[in-house]
Amino acid sequence: MHKDPRAEIAGERIVGAAPAGAAGEAAASDAVREMFTSIAPRYDLLNHVLSMNVDRLWWNRTARSFADILRRPGAQVLDLCCGTGDMTFALHRRMTGGDGGLFGADFSHAMLVRAEAKTGRRNIRWLEADALHLPFASGRFHLVTSAFGFRNLANYDRGLAEIHRVLASGGEVGILDFGEPKGLIGNIYRVYFRRVLPAVGTLISGVRGPYSYLPASVLRFPSPDEMLRRMRDAGFLDVSWTPYTFGIAGLYRGRKR
Repeated sequence: MHKDPRAEIAGERIVGAAPAGAAGEAAASDAVREMFTSIAPRYDLLNHVLSMNVDRLWWNRTARSFADILRRPGAQVLDLCCGTGDMTFALHRRMTGGDGGLFGADFSHAMLVRAEAKTGRRNIRWLEADALHLPFASGRFHLVTSAFGFRNLANYDRGLAEIHRVLASGGEVGILDFGEPKGLIGNIYRVYFRRVLPAVGTLISGVRGPYSYLPASVLRFPSPDEMLRRMRDAGFLDVSWTPYTFGIAGLYRGRKR
């Protein structure tokens, strides 16, 4: 992997998505983009089928968590790694303070095409952008969210730094992503997640790689304790993690000073 001098000085290991065969951050980003482009036509169907529609509950619960911000007049909100827009739409439903301040950003053009097709008359601006190099001015947003996309960044610390940069003072971040449940439920879930889900996902999508990558990406993702530490190191205050559905997923929150 390409080395980040700051990480070397701090003695930190750079952690990010690492699809099989990808050497370095640029190659990892390209591989992730290609995977999501390949499954874009069936992405929504697969999400709902493989999660048994629990994903809808997770998006709505996350949006409710930020209702105070979303109700503010003139609130500026960015949904990062937005995919086909389901988290973005959940945020939009709670933006009662006026339209025009909601952006959905993703680096997969194919995903954004489907998000745009689902938009209807909602006032949402879709943008093709790399989460590690966001095309926004510093201090632009009051809220930045990411649902099941942050885990796919090639460098988590750089992603956190970019989110921190584009947040206004007092702004908040919400990262919704998969976790590793414990106990008996965790054992059952791991069998499903590592064996059943890849097989069903491959069967429906007709593409093998992405659904083999998914369990590996969750295993590679930092534990809640480590993720919270990385958020603190990036400058976030009041960091927390709230498990959803026995810890199958969870919401990381933080605030910019």
